[in-house]
Amino acid sequence: MNLLIIGSGGREHALAWKLAQSPGVAKIFCAPGNAGTADVGENVPLAAGDIPGLVGFAKSRSIGFTVVGPDDSLALGIADAFGAAGLKIFGPGAAAARLESSKAFAKDFMKRHSIPTADYREFTDSAAARAWCRNSRFPLVIKADGLALGKGVIIAQNPAEAADAIRQCMEDRVFGEAGRKIVIEEFLEGVECSIHALVDGSSHLLFPDCRDHKRARDGDQGPNTGGMGTISPSGSLDDALVARVKTEILDRFVAGSKADGIDYRGMLFPGLMLTAEGPKVLEFNCRWGDPETQVLVRRLESDLLDLLNATVEGTLSGQDPEWCCSSAACVILASGGYPGPYEKGKPISGIGSAGGQPDVVVFHAGTRSVGGTVETDGGRVLGVTALGNGLPEARAKAYAAADLISFEGLQRRNDIGRELKN
Repeated sequence: MNLLIIGSGGREHALAWKLAQSPGVAKIFCAPGNAGTADVGENVPLAAGDIPGLVGFAKSRSIGFTVVGPDDSLALGIADAFGAAGLKIFGPGAAAARLESSKAFAKDFMKRHSIPTADYREFTDSAAARAWCRNSRFPLVIKADGLALGKGVIIAQNPAEAADAIRQCMEDRVFGEAGRKIVIEEFLEGVECSIHALVDGSSHLLFPDCRDHKRARDGDQGPNTGGMGTISPSGSLDDALVARVKTEILDRFVAGSKADGIDYRGMLFPGLMLTAEGPKVLEFNCRWGDPETQVLVRRLESDLLDLLNATVEGTLSGQDPEWCCSSAACVILASGGYPGPYEKGKPISGIGSAGGQPDVVVFHAGTRSVGGTVETDGGRVLGVTALGNGLPEARAKAYAAADLISFEGLQRRNDIGRELKN
């Protein structure tokens, strides 16, 4: 069948790369795609938010299955529109996607269904938010309620920093309309961990765990980003914690969705904090993570299309995917200035040499091809992803390959996975 992948980042290139290996796939189209997706399929000049255009394209090209990458497309109701047109699509509808597009909605869902998470308050008035913070225990976590490209989270160490964060979100609107409402949470101590689970409306299938590195600079310094690199496994989840994740988070999520009349079918990606009291949910994401997807598809040995189709059809219980025992590491190469302002159009060299290294795949994110030359076209540009016999070998291969790539202003973290010894 013909497949359509919606989005233009590293996540979408990784999905296209893996799905191209499925014997059930005839041709892959990516809308709008990037320079990397053009190597495994055909790019389509349609924006990820152009829902009527995408529906029309899917009908005209006999698309048998569509996979949605970006959160904002899901929030706009792309899955509902495709379903109404009789087109099979992987991704939850807009009502279910509110669990990501509104942090306040998600926190209320977790509270009502006893899913462990941080204590919180929500505010629509900046003065009231500042007044509440003055009498609170610090640090506090201040979050824009809506979608903010993974950047709408600020950790405040004192009342002055809290007031500044509230001003940025609610008054200066640095995150746009996403900051009209904010959620203020207690700061959780522990180790962060990312999990992914397919959910088919009545059951779930847990993937191997990952760890993202959100801060821009080494040592977890600098502003939050969409993610500067990932490792899998995280090295933090033992069997007992996995059991708690399944029973206290995933089982309650599925039961809570049913109780609320939410038919959730797609990928659920909760960010977790592993606290002394057990795993707690930092946030829900209703799609594949980026750059978590890059390490997950490298470790998946089974046919991804079969898993996605079973999710849509409600037959996940019959799936038992195989995963390689290797570790995976992804190092993001970003534009200078990211996550702040950055320039585009910088020629990139060394991608072919890096991708030719053993066990290495270079996933494109913010790239474009101009006259046969690959140029930068976004904040996160490339994800150099490697497999290894243990994390030290995987990260050594990833960094050795990353050293072969250059473009003006390139920035990266040099400590992805360094804190782990196995």
